Amino acid sequence: MAVLDERARRRDLPPPAALVGDWFGSRAVVAPSVRLRPAGAEEAYQIPTRARPVHAAGDGAVGGGWFGYLGYDLAAAAGARGMLPSAVWGWADHVLRLDTDGCWWFESLGVDEPAERAAELEAVLAEPVPPPAGWTPTVLHRPDEATHAKAVRATLEAIAAGELYQANICTRFTGTFDGRPAELFGAGVSALRPRRAALLSGEWGAVVSLSPELFLSRHGRTVHSTPIKGTLPRRGPADDDNARRLRESVKDVAENVMITDLVRNDLGRVSVVGSVTVPELLRVRPAPGVWHLESTVRATLARERTDADLLRAAFPPGSVTGAPKIRALELISQLEAVPRGVYCGAIGMVSPVAGLELNVAIRTLELRDGLIELGVGGGITASSDPALEWQECLHKAAPLESVLARGAGNAGCARDVGLG
Repeated sequence: MAVLDERARRRDLPPPAALVGDWFGSRAVVAPSVRLRPAGAEEAYQIPTRARPVHAAGDGAVGGGWFGYLGYDLAAAAGARGMLPSAVWGWADHVLRLDTDGCWWFESLGVDEPAERAAELEAVLAEPVPPPAGWTPTVLHRPDEATHAKAVRATLEAIAAGELYQANICTRFTGTFDGRPAELFGAGVSALRPRRAALLSGEWGAVVSLSPELFLSRHGRTVHSTPIKGTLPRRGPADDDNARRLRESVKDVAENVMITDLVRNDLGRVSVVGSVTVPELLRVRPAPGVWHLESTVRATLARERTDADLLRAAFPPGSVTGAPKIRALELISQLEAVPRGVYCGAIGMVSPVAGLELNVAIRTLELRDGLIELGVGGGITASSDPALEWQECLHKAAPLESVLARGAGNAGCARDVGLG
């Protein structure tokens, strides 16, 4: 990413965008340069449908498509807006894809002179990696624990009154940042190895997402969602004790089952009747600094439904809202002191070749004009303890705080390989 970012700067081009980890069956999908523009509330769901399906030229091909995000602000109460646009999208007619064997592919959707473009990019990727500029070590300001505890207690009162079963209550850490988003992304990917990392940037700001969670994938008419609910700290690679405790936790299991059922209902609104299933329930998986409990919901999108219909039915993600979702959204708007911004929205790509994949925008840093923000939170159920919920916020933030505190970055993606 460092080489592509420097190339864009030298040529006064829009910056690159990247998806790294597990995207479309590949290790990375990178747009060398893509102009991402803010989108209004009405068009935010429609823009990624503005491309007819294209037959893939080979297994695993992505070709290009719409890179972008839907911020949680799209679903927030009127007037609640973070420092970044509520949504951005940008069209990339060619991408670099890193397959699971470690081979880079140049793929295009109608690019003029594709061989010449591929050769140019291969030459750029072979250039020496520019030395990282780094950044001043960043320490995020944490909000008052008592304020978060007050919101948790109010949620517990709403649950006790029968208004809802669960709500995700979040807070925001803030600070200043004087470096390049691409370097921060590279450092985060190298250190944390997130499954669903994404980098998007433009004149409006930047999003560095180091998410472990899949919100939606649609390949053909088959849709998957893998909500994460349930978290315990991870002490190290050999820490099996907390993994076992998480799977046996009544509170965490209840969180996950409730949200899995909510996702089933969301997808059922736009799916073939009888097609919604749960092929995997309550799987414990490692993520940076924590163990997570996740389940997978699968469905078949109804023939008359589009990606816009799918997004409207499922957004915002159930794992970061609550059950019932409508009441949870109302309660969140009442109890959270600041807007969520992009955090708890969705980031990814819609390809006319490969389909749709979006993460849940957690473990996500938002940057603009020298400021940086990180949202963290957790699901509140009847058995939640405000002090433990605050500790969960700290556990989730700690790996990203560690990256920021180092004050230096690297590209994180391979640069010096040929294009297959």
